Amino acid sequence: MTRLSTRPYSFRQAELLAQQGLHPVMARLMAARGLQAAAELKTELDALIKPGELTQVAQAAAFLADAIAAGKKLVIVADYDCDGATACAVALRGLRALGAHADYIVPNRFEYGYGLTPEIVDLTAREKAPDIIITVDNGIASIAGVDEANRRGIPVVVTDHHLPGDQLPAAAVIVNPNQPGCGFPSKHLAGVGVMFYTLLALRAELRQRGHFDAASQPRLDHLLDLIALGTVADVVRLDANNRILVAQGLRRIRAGRAHPGIAALFSVAGRDVRKATPFDLGFAAGPRLNAAGRLADMSLGIECLLTDDTGRAWEIARQLDAINRERREIEAGMQEAALASLEDVDPRDNATLTMCRPDWHQGVIGIVASRLKEKFYRPTITFAPAGDGMIKGSGRSIPGFHLRDALDLVSKRHPALIDKFGGHAMAAGLSLREADFDTFAQAFEQVGRDWLTPAELEHVLEHDGALEPQYCTLDFIALLDEQVWGQGFAPPLFCDEFRVLNQRVLKERHLKLQLERDGRQFDAIWFNHADGLPDRIRAAYRLDANEFNGRTSVQLMIEFAEAAG
Repeated sequence: MTRLSTRPYSFRQAELLAQQGLHPVMARLMAARGLQAAAELKTELDALIKPGELTQVAQAAAFLADAIAAGKKLVIVADYDCDGATACAVALRGLRALGAHADYIVPNRFEYGYGLTPEIVDLTAREKAPDIIITVDNGIASIAGVDEANRRGIPVVVTDHHLPGDQLPAAAVIVNPNQPGCGFPSKHLAGVGVMFYTLLALRAELRQRGHFDAASQPRLDHLLDLIALGTVADVVRLDANNRILVAQGLRRIRAGRAHPGIAALFSVAGRDVRKATPFDLGFAAGPRLNAAGRLADMSLGIECLLTDDTGRAWEIARQLDAINRERREIEAGMQEAALASLEDVDPRDNATLTMCRPDWHQGVIGIVASRLKEKFYRPTITFAPAGDGMIKGSGRSIPGFHLRDALDLVSKRHPALIDKFGGHAMAAGLSLREADFDTFAQAFEQVGRDWLTPAELEHVLEHDGALEPQYCTLDFIALLDEQVWGQGFAPPLFCDEFRVLNQRVLKERHLKLQLERDGRQFDAIWFNHADGLPDRIRAAYRLDANEFNGRTSVQLMIEFAEAAG
């Protein structure tokens, strides 16, 4: 059940923002998103939080500068998702530009699992012979792996953004805005953002040592398209700092200065780089890159981001597109099976949803969990077989339910139940014995019942209220498009009453509408909704500039509609 609710804002704050030069509607939108001053919308690089505020980044810079001076081999151990792949590419491109001898390895998720495990340390030592290991987008929970590296005499630099457990690894240096005692104002850096900050600090350290001056130092802004992709694809909160990183990356992409791999990913997805948006990063380029880690080997995705050969980039992007199509087919089958198994069950009777099937693919369970969470609005974990009597789970949550903390509580209540777990508030992963699935499902459900109220289990769709008809224009849409919207900085969603003049179903899936309000007619579409609507509706919608037959017009993208009361 979905309930509409107007996003609250301070009228006084909106007035202050308007006085600072913001469009009156934009001032209202920004006040509702907690902005205190128009300057918070600044997207220039000089507005970024300074690297020195990140705990231990100076120590990491000095450590790596010493390693570069000594000619040591640095090996990146990457994660197998989009954030990990982009962080790996940023690390390699940046370190090499700064004079380092650097290589990488990305473990196959189906053989080695997540993080710097002892097995991955052994693999890295055998195949890459590192003097130093650098983790990107992982490592904060790798207690045993770092211990194994130390036993072999290989120091580890951890760069990560995941939440730490009760114990930190015995790494040479840890750079993570979420580690205890770190006062970095933005706790929402993606793994790729943490690596970028580490490179900025390393460059400053090398500059101080006289390797170059401000005029001759290697530029790092060419990495921003990679940083934007990883940040958006990892669905971290787009706070002011992350919005700068994404805005700068999009600026490079739109200007035709993207790396060949990103340009190729846009091309195979049928997206125009000149009009690149966060949506394109999150729903076109990101999934194609992620597909490699889900079904095959993420080294293919990393190579796409590392190559400077446009032909090679196009060839890899086509392979990634084919893998992504296969992923969608597998996902559709898994989702159909999940929904079929729930036909006689009402998930609304429970606070959580936990499922496992012997034929599910562990590379796709996270997407299925996300789809089920969206449909039933329950914290959801889906499991797939992992061999040797083990199963791996991937979870997605709803606001108000911190998924990693929930798993931590289950682990404390049942100490031998979960083998490994980690993640964020909204997404997490774990492994356990297949024989313990029912016990886990009951324990997880109990946490859900303890933590979640009936109101929190009701899907509330927040909107920004009515939009004056005079602002339903292409110019106003262009003004909205200048901002970076996304996770934690919700795209504007307006809500008004309309009269339905005409409606028809397209491709048996989408409802095409002609609406009328205050004597003005609007074209509208509700994707993936084929049920007819009454004559008068209350609709929550986004504004879209629709291009068709060479003509651009305003279209309303319906998110939800109900009978007008």
